Amino acid sequence: MSALKATRLALVAVAALAASVAIEPAHHQAQAASEIVAVVNKVPITSNDVARRAAFLRLQRQKSDTKTARDQLVEEALKREEIARVKMSVSTSDVDGAFARFAASNKLTPDQLTKILGQAGVGADHFKEYIAVQMSWPRLVNARYGGNRGRMSSQELVTRMMENKQKPVTTEYFLQQIIFVVPESKRNAILGKRKSEAEASRSKFPGCEQSKQFAATMLDVSVRNLGRILAPELPEEWKPLVEKASGGTTGTRVTERGVEFLAICNQRQVSDDFAAEVVFRAEDLGKQKAGPNPNEEKYLEELRSKAQIDYR
Repeated sequence: MSALKATRLALVAVAALAASVAIEPAHHQAQAASEIVAVVNKVPITSNDVARRAAFLRLQRQKSDTKTARDQLVEEALKREEIARVKMSVSTSDVDGAFARFAASNKLTPDQLTKILGQAGVGADHFKEYIAVQMSWPRLVNARYGGNRGRMSSQELVTRMMENKQKPVTTEYFLQQIIFVVPESKRNAILGKRKSEAEASRSKFPGCEQSKQFAATMLDVSVRNLGRILAPELPEEWKPLVEKASGGTTGTRVTERGVEFLAICNQRQVSDDFAAEVVFRAEDLGKQKAGPNPNEEKYLEELRSKAQIDYR
């Protein structure tokens, strides 16, 4: 589920999107005479690119002057080239999934979000390019500077436990994912109906051992075994639903796949070494999120120092 976490960081809250069903057409930029405004290692950035980024910044309620937009694109060009060089780009399906999740979180379909972005002068392609960089770049930074942070040595684990005076306790879940599939082509027509079906099925859910037979009695319902997940590993979008779950199932969520809920097959409190390591890693990640990662700027400055950047 790490991609979801990365995506969550990448998709800066654009509160205007859900409310702006009809955005001012004045945000459209003239497309007639696109000029090259900068070249980054032989890759051109055009005035149309800058216009789209400025429009995107306006949606985020951020400073949206031409220089700010251009500087962001220069920075992203450096990141994109490095991501491609080391072959650490996320896939197109990852980006499309993140786009759909962002739409769903704003109570929109991907088509509706695409239309809004077009009306705003941003365009879906520009937003997806932004998503791709924002998802891939943290992985690249972590691979370079934090490759060993994913695992703690036995000595590190013992030291942390001694500092804490006791071994951490957390909740262990065994989960299944019940998905009421909604094809994209039918999303507008049947999403409400599928949500009602998913909600109704929760009260009849027979338990994880019989979940597949239960799903087979309904149309286009699939079951995924998620296995063991500790509380700190729960994706943010599911965490509050799992914590509030009753009757062995969570509330439903609309996702890019359709309408889903989780079945809690089993849960218990655990305090083994693996659980302690997961808790400590979550604490460390929380501290990193509290402020900027200095390694990101360090890496970016290194790329800048080696790059050929020509402003026009």
